Amino acid sequence: MNDRRCWGPTSRREFLRAGALGLGGACLPEILAAREVAGQGNLDTSVILFWMWGGPSQLETWDMKPQAPSEYRGPFSPIATSVPGIEICELFPQQAKLAHRYSLIRSLHHEMASHNDGSIEVLTGKTPLQADPTSTAKSTHPDLGMIASRVRGPQPHGLPQYIGIPKQPFMTQPVYLGMSHSAFATGDPSAAKFRPPNLTLDGGINGNRMDDRRGLVTQLDRFQRDIDLLGSMEGIDQFRQQAFQLLTSSKVAAAFDLEQESPELRNRYGRHLWGQSCLLARRLAEAGTAVVTIDALAPEMGTPLYFSWDDHANAQPGWDMAKGMIWRAKYMDQALSTLIEDLAEKNLDRRILVVAVGEFGRTPRLNRANGCLGRDHWPQAQSALVAGGGLRMGQAIGATTGKAEYPTERPLRPQDLLATIYRHLGIDQRTEFADFAGRPHPILNAGEPIRELV
Repeated sequence: MNDRRCWGPTSRREFLRAGALGLGGACLPEILAAREVAGQGNLDTSVILFWMWGGPSQLETWDMKPQAPSEYRGPFSPIATSVPGIEICELFPQQAKLAHRYSLIRSLHHEMASHNDGSIEVLTGKTPLQADPTSTAKSTHPDLGMIASRVRGPQPHGLPQYIGIPKQPFMTQPVYLGMSHSAFATGDPSAAKFRPPNLTLDGGINGNRMDDRRGLVTQLDRFQRDIDLLGSMEGIDQFRQQAFQLLTSSKVAAAFDLEQESPELRNRYGRHLWGQSCLLARRLAEAGTAVVTIDALAPEMGTPLYFSWDDHANAQPGWDMAKGMIWRAKYMDQALSTLIEDLAEKNLDRRILVVAVGEFGRTPRLNRANGCLGRDHWPQAQSALVAGGGLRMGQAIGATTGKAEYPTERPLRPQDLLATIYRHLGIDQRTEFADFAGRPHPILNAGEPIRELV
């Protein structure tokens, strides 16, 4: 399912792969050629998903249980927030000051206990038919960003509708929607002289030479069309123009240009991957991208293990959940809090919705190995943070048992969270797409927008 074949014959494919005709992208025109406009057209709302891969512990983030027995409650204490009655982990002091600008969902639950299966459940809303305990499972349905790309269709200025920073979640795939609806991966925006791939011309290629190559491509395609008995070249000119537009659009270039932000604001977000990712996500959403994911599994930042939230005991010698949380929280609290504040200050918090969530929670009972603390996978209870989107903020929705084991109030499923997101994007969750066998699949089979939010 990872086949990235171009739409033309092999010889043409290889020709385009060799530098993508000097455009700096692999098969970009063919990816754009697969786009189909559907449904409701371009809307003005966006979603930024801070994807907390690995499964953040509800007891060490947003659903602490300070009265639970010591083998459950964990090493950190709760702190008060700007909303009376709502407490969160002491590692999130900036988030605590902003509780009136977000809402917490404390009663999410499902049944998928492996990383990929849980991710597929949360990102697509479709339960895997057969649980796969390995890390190799791939989705058989598209995720929310791919759906938004398909429904919204291409933008006039060429900015992609689905962008992953620095990459998209690895376990989802567009399947029957087509590869054109995969996320555009930006790479690390905290890198020096950051420029996203495929949006700049190769060195030494000026505008005139690009026009020459465009003419050459047109001639080759005309020749190919004459001998193409399957009609695979039909409409390619239109999408090739979109490829050139993506590469040359001033609006696209401006959206990715972090240098347009003040040094003070960039410092406020944090000069690290999560900070600059949140800033870039705001710029892309502001410019019109429908869905931006920030992959919180970020090996580019340094130690790969502790930028995932997979907090087993002694997962790495000398480290445990407590050390991992302390190390991650300082980056996450700064970046996410600044994003929420920045959106409010720019009056973008009605148009842009922020969601922070992972694939499941962690086991309520602590486990220990060689003196290290940890928690295992636990999909029966997890928490999420939502901010903006014109939704009702400053509340905690749902509740779990005194040990954070199961929902006791307002049990919600990932499909309900996705239904809320699709509502914000103006996408009818009942919209159907046909798979490769012609069978129709609604965007969601179940779920309703969370009434406390909407």
